[in-house]
Amino acid sequence: ELRARVGADGQVARLVEMARRLEGVTRHASTHAAGVVIGNEPLIDIVPLYRDPRSGDVVTQFDMRCVEKLGLIKFDFLGLKTLTVISDTERRIRATVEADFRADDIPLDDPKTYELLCRGDTEGVFQVESAGMTDLVVKLQPRSFKELIPIVALYRPGPLGSGMVDDYVNRKHGLTRVEYLLPELEELTAETLGVIVYQDQVLQIANRLAGYSLGEADLLRRAMGKKKPEEMEKQRERFVSGARERGIDERKAEEIFRLMAEFAGYGFPKAHSTAYALITYQT
Repeated sequence: ELRARVGADGQVARLVEMARRLEGVTRHASTHAAGVVIGNEPLIDIVPLYRDPRSGDVVTQFDMRCVEKLGLIKFDFLGLKTLTVISDTERRIRATVEADFRADDIPLDDPKTYELLCRGDTEGVFQVESAGMTDLVVKLQPRSFKELIPIVALYRPGPLGSGMVDDYVNRKHGLTRVEYLLPELEELTAETLGVIVYQDQVLQIANRLAGYSLGEADLLRRAMGKKKPEEMEKQRERFVSGARERGIDERKAEEIFRLMAEFAGYGFPKAHSTAYALITYQT
């Protein structure tokens, strides 16, 4: 219908032509909320810069993908209000109760802390106060810091949508047998009961089973996160081919790739989950 209007009405034709010229043209500049670009020499020698008129900050004129292609690194530095709460609490305790108190000195094996979490008394506790997260904590019944770490990583769209979370809960309580598609996976996923929980595990699996370098494995993780069909198909073929060359059954390789793909787009690095678990414990 639009094509017919373009052919019959000169004004519509001019409008469509103008729209085509405008399509894809940059219409505004925005700044990443927490991204900081770091290089090993002055950025002005590598990338065009400008000063943001609203904040006065110096900003790259290239977006994060172009910046990365130039060999620069973008770090996201995020602030947590909870850290301020902990700091204020430390200061008040030092002023009234214990002069040298530090939250980092709190032992990580306090039974009463885990009892509080396991009974779902999580209001005001970092990361676990939502109804869904509280329910997961109660189901998992963490009794050590090691058991607390995976919870943050599990409560994500990928694991929740794939059924991994229910499987993890059942395995932890001995309701489901812990099984591994391959012996190599036991070494890489034993700490998470055979379930792929961390981004680190995706990299290690690609490296060990399919011959990816760790750099290539990180590109695989990114491709899984973007979920572009053509890129995913290339990576699937690469993974299955590499696994086959190492004597792994093709059907098992396909299944492992599927499990990785379901998770990788939303996964946490283990270090991230550990840092969050520490704040959860302290609050």
